[in-house]
Amino acid sequence: MKIHAKVENSQGYHQVTLQTNDHVHSIEIPPRTSGFGSSANGGELLFLALATCYCNDLYREAANKGIQIDRVDIEVDGDFGAEGEPASNITYRAKVTSRASNAEVRDLMAITDRVAEIHNTLRAGRPVTLAEVEIQTQ
Repeated sequence: MKIHAKVENSQGYHQVTLQTNDHVHSIEIPPRTSGFGSSANGGELLFLALATCYCNDLYREAANKGIQIDRVDIEVDGDFGAEGEPASNITYRAKVTSRASNAEVRDLMAITDRVAEIHNTLRAGRPVTLAEVEIQTQ
């Protein structure tokens, strides 16, 4: 699976385009009230990625096990210190509504925690590389 994210930003304009393989879509995130930048910060989007990953993976793993889930609620919290410091104290809470037994759902949630790709990426401390820069002058 190949994933691509793109942000285009200028005064009063903020466009987010996402792509997984051949599926392209956008999400609406308005610009900052100051005009430049995103109204959502990177920490918020990182935590949203964790919540979204666990939510989607719960439904995937439930389908693999034949467990019906009626609702999922995920909350992610953490702290960011001074500029340039990584996040700390990242925790998440999950609530699943299902007709399956408590033991089945608890097992499903534990398995999903082990296979959630975004969680495992952060846990593994993967490098992030600035591959290219381009400068346009006006």
